[in-house]
Amino acid sequence: MFSFKCLIRLGFPMRAAQTSMRSDTSIKLRVTGILAAVLLLVCATSRAEVRFVRADGKYLVAPSGKTLLLRGVNLGNWLEPEGYMFLLDHGATSPREIERLFNELIGPAASDEFWHEYRRQYITKADIDYIQRAGFNSVRIPLHYKFFVSGDEGFQLLDRVIAWCRQAGLWVILDLHCAPAGQTGTNIDDSWGYPWLFESPRDQALTSKIWKRIAMHYRDEPTVLGYDLLNEPIPPFPPLLKYNTALEPLYRQISTVIRKVDKHHVIILEGAQWANNFAIFGPPFAKNVLYEFHMYKTQTTQSSIQEYLNFRDRHEVPIWLGESGENTNAWIHDFVQVLENNEVGWCFWPYKKMEDHSAVATFATPIYWSEIVAYGESTGVVGESEKRLPVRPSLEHSRKSIRDLLEKIRFQNCKMNAEYLSALGLRVPNQQNATAASAGETRKTVTKPEENILAGREHRANICLGDCR
Repeated sequence: MFSFKCLIRLGFPMRAAQTSMRSDTSIKLRVTGILAAVLLLVCATSRAEVRFVRADGKYLVAPSGKTLLLRGVNLGNWLEPEGYMFLLDHGATSPREIERLFNELIGPAASDEFWHEYRRQYITKADIDYIQRAGFNSVRIPLHYKFFVSGDEGFQLLDRVIAWCRQAGLWVILDLHCAPAGQTGTNIDDSWGYPWLFESPRDQALTSKIWKRIAMHYRDEPTVLGYDLLNEPIPPFPPLLKYNTALEPLYRQISTVIRKVDKHHVIILEGAQWANNFAIFGPPFAKNVLYEFHMYKTQTTQSSIQEYLNFRDRHEVPIWLGESGENTNAWIHDFVQVLENNEVGWCFWPYKKMEDHSAVATFATPIYWSEIVAYGESTGVVGESEKRLPVRPSLEHSRKSIRDLLEKIRFQNCKMNAEYLSALGLRVPNQQNATAASAGETRKTVTKPEENILAGREHRANICLGDCR
């Protein structure tokens, strides 16, 4: 319930209204009642909004009222497997291709069982707790649309991770990495070799429908910071640049559908050409919007991000680096300094991958994995399966290798990369302590904001680095 104190704070003349109600006509009484109802609705809306992170001018603002500087990590390879993170650099690189490879090696039924268990084990409470203890304050979760068309598996997986993030004091950004028909036409969106999304009204409508379903599910969840509508749309390939003019209208369409069911969460818009081209944007078409860019191979100087700083200043909107990394620790250290010196939040890619130390966590190669890689890189179609038999692993080796992969990805079996975390300016928690604290996944304590603020980092007093709820 809302008291009339809210109306007084909004400047509603209560005493005059009371006098009017006693002496004026019934028409004025009804008008006063309508005004009071409207003002009560304003109060209710304003109270709801302060539970959520919001865009305010050039910054994100936490519910506490402090400016929020995001320091995050992408949970890539969880719901949208990518070949290179399994050392499958050639051949099976997209989720669909990797799934087909596993179907060939161990059969569709066993493969389905594997992937269900993989999604359950790849990100656990121990992983989330470690991310928080390291000093991150947010995670970006790449999504595959197929988990949200119908059924509950996608929401079941997300709900438990979001619950762990809520307990840990981490913000969550939901990223549609693989949209229907594909927004890039490459392996990263599991498409069919072309960004068919921009040619298909049916798939655009399905994308909007999926976002509406997600927004309805999480509209009352403050841990979710916002909705990243499309990951890295439209590659910088000359024949595809014609779709640049279609991107912002599609963003408008999706945003309109979301706002019908969710008024509070931040909507996040990426530029074209791997999220780098902001020239496709006109003036902001909506409020509470965050603009996102990605950068990997670039100079670690302010000039490399100046165009995005200019965009922020020109339109008075917040900007965010949603992906970066895959580089040396020295490069990462220097680039983070450039970003934070300019009050730009960041989210590095990825959290975990196989046999590569440019991530928070590394998992080892499973037994017989070289045989899996060799077969994955062999060319041919099903009709030529006989020709591929010489490089096909035995069924025994395939089963053992893929079963071992489930063990290797478990948090307690990963190696945490201390130098990588240090390059980001974060802490290096004790991995065994994180495993013990998360055992059983039943702990219900909630991290206080002051417990998730990095020590030893000088920032303005109104900049919030932690939970800030």
